[in-house]
Amino acid sequence: QVQLVDSGGGLVQPGGSLRLPCAASGFTFSTYAMSWYRQAPGKERELVAFISSGGGSTTYTDSVKGRFTISRDNAKKTVYLQMNSLKPEDTAVYYCNSRYIYWGQGTQVTVSS
Repeated sequence: QVQLVDSGGGLVQPGGSLRLPCAASGFTFSTYAMSWYRQAPGKERELVAFISSGGGSTTYTDSVKGRFTISRDNAKKTVYLQMNSLKPEDTAVYYCNSRYIYWGQGTQVTVSS
């Protein structure tokens, strides 16, 4: 069974940092591109970051460029989202994804004083 388990969310102050891991199982992880999405209350789910199967290509939505970094470790079958300089506008449920088919359960990130 294909599984994506994302975690690492929590409450953080503005300007703080969080690192979200997503552990994969049940498929050939190294052949799949991976992404992180987020959804805030009252808003559509949006693509945050993308990484190619080999890790050589990444893209980010404009609002997080320079603050967030996506990476992967194919040996550990894990993709990460490092979030720095967090803003209240980053508050959302974050989901890892593969090919818009497989999804993590979501992890809540709240940025507040």
